[in-house]
Amino acid sequence: MSTGSAGLLFVVTLVAALALVHRPLGDYMARVLTGNRHLAAERAVYRAGGVDADADQTWGRYLRSVLAFSGVSVAFLYAFLRVQHHLWPPYQMRPMSPDQSWNTAASFVTNTDWQSYSGENALGYVVQMAGLAVQNFLSAAVGIAVAVALVRGLVRSRTDRVGNFWVDLTRICLRILLPISIVFAIVFVGAGVVQNFHAYSEIHTLAGGTQPLPGGPVASQEIIKELGTNGGGFYNANSAHPFENPTSWTNWLQIFLLLCIAFSLPRTFGRIVGDKRQGHAVVAVMALLAVLSLGLNLAAQTTHHGTVPTAVGAATEGTETRFGVPDSAAFATGTTLTSTGAVDSFHDSYTSLAGGTLLLNMMLGEIAPGGTGSGLYGILVLAMLSVFIAGLMVGRTPEYLGKKLGAREMKFASLYIVTTPLVALVGTAIATALPGQRAAMLNTGPHGLSEVLYAFTSAANNNGSAFAGISVNTVWYNTALGLAMLLGRFLPIVFVLGLAGSLARQKPIPASEGTLPTHRPLFVGLLTGVTVIVVALTYFPALALGPLAEGLH
Repeated sequence: MSTGSAGLLFVVTLVAALALVHRPLGDYMARVLTGNRHLAAERAVYRAGGVDADADQTWGRYLRSVLAFSGVSVAFLYAFLRVQHHLWPPYQMRPMSPDQSWNTAASFVTNTDWQSYSGENALGYVVQMAGLAVQNFLSAAVGIAVAVALVRGLVRSRTDRVGNFWVDLTRICLRILLPISIVFAIVFVGAGVVQNFHAYSEIHTLAGGTQPLPGGPVASQEIIKELGTNGGGFYNANSAHPFENPTSWTNWLQIFLLLCIAFSLPRTFGRIVGDKRQGHAVVAVMALLAVLSLGLNLAAQTTHHGTVPTAVGAATEGTETRFGVPDSAAFATGTTLTSTGAVDSFHDSYTSLAGGTLLLNMMLGEIAPGGTGSGLYGILVLAMLSVFIAGLMVGRTPEYLGKKLGAREMKFASLYIVTTPLVALVGTAIATALPGQRAAMLNTGPHGLSEVLYAFTSAANNNGSAFAGISVNTVWYNTALGLAMLLGRFLPIVFVLGLAGSLARQKPIPASEGTLPTHRPLFVGLLTGVTVIVVALTYFPALALGPLAEGLH
């Protein structure tokens, strides 16, 4: 089978699998998130935390719960990284520096999983498993919880309650993320992914030297790394490492896992609001943007005009040779369209235009389908903006799912939309303006700018992948990128929950002849266009100075 045919089969089967699980997984998540029954294990968690599981929270209290929980998580993980040298042998490692501990704690709590360290050299097994993997579950659950709170705001009326964060967090972890992770971890162990607690083994190389060979609880972390759109690798090579991703079919399965929940959540949304057509419209926009992105990335990789790419049929530098260009491009597209950040190829080695598409994926707000939860609430905010724009065109007060979108709602939506670009672009501007940070750039010119822009875009959008052409393990970059991650995660959550509370207080209004139907192809096209135009207006100057300038050179 030719490379092109194999790549087409890879993508077609992936799309078919996502379509197959869309309905059952989406329906199951809707039942979990709307049910009134508490499992025995959940009741034990509530008793231990002093939680009244039957008491809903206002949006303000829900928000305070999210921020308090995340703040404690950052402090705990920071301390864990600083004291890991006190753990028992052979699992102890030297403590991380304060700035790198701050960066790593902020990274994993915000679902970014940016890594300025090499996992096998910097972290012991206990910290990997009890610190990072735990945050992989919790940060993913926080994203889904916030998305469900927004959906409740659309459904409820004349109330100030949007749910109970502690109940949402517990149910998502115990009923959704954990069961799926256990099943697929067993599958991955069978496929050859490492899962042990052995100390490093000394092996003899062909050159006559010795080399330490790390093991570790990899499979158990690998699943939630993808399923929760986290992305942090147990090893420095991430999913290009054969211990994390040994075969072509595990590569396919990893892409499936990082997409399945995010592509199924629109079904959950449709079920909760009582109109499955609304979920169909949302997932149609996600799928359309994803297909366009993958097509652009493949075209940029396979039609590059360079001498070597022309001779071999594609730009293969940095591509995982076990999987080939189409599979690597599919992984890169999936990981940047979501907030995963995992890699099985070297994004910095992609052609300038292909690298530009990966940047654009993150700049879209990672809504196609986006991270677990964050993709859904991101596209719903853009849907409300689209309805507002359509209302201005016809001179009618806009409404979405029976809720009016007035000044208060649009202020929350506007603040949500401008926050991430502001963090990314201001961070890039400061980094390129400081002489010391320019000196950390291994490349100059447009590509050097692209590398810095990618780093701050990745941090602000909580993605975690990198171009890796800058020395980011410095006090300045660890501090600045950690701050960008926290602002890029929690400021949008503030505005989303504020929007949820504002919508929940309203009394639903019946649809009329002037109501814009939000389940038809016209709205799908409008939402797609608004998404692309908003991104183009915001980021186009930076893209023009970076990847576009390099690609057109």
